[in-house]
Amino acid sequence: MDNAIFRFAKPENEPVKAYAPGSSEKAALKSALAQLETEKWEIPLIIGGKEIYTGDTGNVVMPHDHHHVLATYHKAGEKEVQMAIDAAMKAHKEWSELPWVERASLMMRVAELFATKYRYMLNASVMLGQSKNPFQAEIDAPCELIDFLRFSTFYAGQVYADQPYSEKGILNRMEYRALEGFVFSLTPFNFTSIASNLNMAPAMMGNVAVWKPSTTAIYSNYFLMKVFKEAGLPDGVVNFIPGKGSVIGKVITASPDFAGFHFTGSTETFNTLWRQIGENLGRYKSYPKMVGETGGKNFIFAHSSADALDIATAIVRGAFEYQGQKCSAGSRAYIPSSLWPKVKEYVGDMLKEIKMGDVRDFTNFINAVIDEASFDNIMSYIEYAKQSPDAEIIFGGHGDKSVGYFVEPTVIQTTNPKFKSMVEEIFGPVITIYVYEDKDFEETLELCDSTSPYGLTGSIFAYDRYAVDKAFNKLRYAAGNFYINDKPTGAVIAQQPFGGSRASGTNDKAGGPLNLIRWTNPRCIKEALVPPTSYGYPFLGEK
Repeated sequence: MDNAIFRFAKPENEPVKAYAPGSSEKAALKSALAQLETEKWEIPLIIGGKEIYTGDTGNVVMPHDHHHVLATYHKAGEKEVQMAIDAAMKAHKEWSELPWVERASLMMRVAELFATKYRYMLNASVMLGQSKNPFQAEIDAPCELIDFLRFSTFYAGQVYADQPYSEKGILNRMEYRALEGFVFSLTPFNFTSIASNLNMAPAMMGNVAVWKPSTTAIYSNYFLMKVFKEAGLPDGVVNFIPGKGSVIGKVITASPDFAGFHFTGSTETFNTLWRQIGENLGRYKSYPKMVGETGGKNFIFAHSSADALDIATAIVRGAFEYQGQKCSAGSRAYIPSSLWPKVKEYVGDMLKEIKMGDVRDFTNFINAVIDEASFDNIMSYIEYAKQSPDAEIIFGGHGDKSVGYFVEPTVIQTTNPKFKSMVEEIFGPVITIYVYEDKDFEETLELCDSTSPYGLTGSIFAYDRYAVDKAFNKLRYAAGNFYINDKPTGAVIAQQPFGGSRASGTNDKAGGPLNLIRWTNPRCIKEALVPPTSYGYPFLGEK
């Protein structure tokens, strides 16, 4: 294959299984759940392909049944972090120089393993460890995870094929080198697909990674690492080091070989690490690439021409799927007074039907939030609203953490467009509604644009095309993913590349070629086919 010019065909998105009653996939998933819930894993670090047991351990529990321990995991200390850096750098030369088609072929093998052999085990690990219902787990991992891998091979081909123009007598070309060092991948709890992509997108482009998984996603993330290894990922290309962020970050940001930071998580954490990196700039061989998708305060904005049922459905799905624990979740809404009574009625009717509980009961739409700290934080916002004269709880407002970390889907209505829960990210099943007068549409667009520091996702509901256009232009920088007559969640790889700016990150659009380009260090090569033999130019002549 070394002398072949190979182009990977553009893939199609992985089909999402519905897990309908009586289906074979439902039976297979329930079998995987039954197997995993009876096992207890011991999760080591994986550094240079070797399993490392430090003896400093923590427990992984089911968020919906926190007395059930799924696994014990080992934590990295400073010594192990340095070992991971050394292992990555040892693997760097051989991996970065491997023909890109070979790297792409490995990505395709990983995707196929998750699409077939490990599909239901992966889904079950996400359900049990991160409390996702079967559909939310399915669209995350396996489906989005598979899409990331397959489309990265296609987009990598596009990147490598993008070459400069050559004039007569000159040959120009672009070499897309890997970064000169390692990438630090800091991954979130809420999407296992993102945990995979934050490592495998840089790896696709020839980079090596040191990976700190979220403590509350270690269960499924360890499973990823095991399958990466089974697929043939060479030792040291990705190194798996669970542990305390402050311990790991200190060693990472002090390393001269630190070359890139791939992150999804809170704005605060990203800002903290950016500052640490800035303080250490003099240590590094090159300026590190900083790619981050951070927080969001995503809006649903309705115009009076919209349909009330459309809006209500977007609120319930956009705010409450996966307990609102999506970066893109709808968490504030602006509803015209003429539509609010009907929207309120529809939302109430839907919430009466929705069930909340254990993921193993497939009739539950809502499950548990990720851990006790998250539960307490979400409930503090709800209690604040209960005590405030500017707000009232319209639906929900209760929580119970005795068995699992359950928070009811909660709708707050406020008379203050700058109310705390309209401004701050909560990351839970809470949405705040501001009802505005129909005539104040444009003024309220101004409020929407200026209320939150974030710029991740948002949606406009309107059938008046002039209203759509006004919102489109006014909210140009308020959302990196903008939806018209749809909820602000559910971006699909290759269809809606994802990311935002302002306090929502660097907007490098995961799920498209823009993110992959960030993990390259281009070198331009010019070759003179016949070099000049005289220093002179025509202008030097005189008559």
